[in-house]
Amino acid sequence: MGRKRRTFSAAFKHKVAVEALTERHTLSELAQKYEVHPNQIVKWKQVLQKEGQHLFEKPRGPKPPDQDRLISRLYEQIGQLQFELNWVKKKSGYEQ
Repeated sequence: MGRKRRTFSAAFKHKVAVEALTERHTLSELAQKYEVHPNQIVKWKQVLQKEGQHLFEKPRGPKPPDQDRLISRLYEQIGQLQFELNWVKKKSGYEQ
């Protein structure tokens, strides 16, 4: 029966790819050290080189508010306003 497919965390892939980029060790040394095929290390290294630039593309300016928190706050405000409106209607005798 064959080996079970292994999965690696993003942190592990990043660590190996960065170490491969530094070129202090050969691919075969890294492959032996981390028990990963050299071709896999090359792929992770290429992904890091290609996608690494997106890490620095953060939009400037204020951060957008958290949608869930904003929605819950707005519903609370709607409830409070409805309560106050009903109270004013009751006190003024305007109920329909």
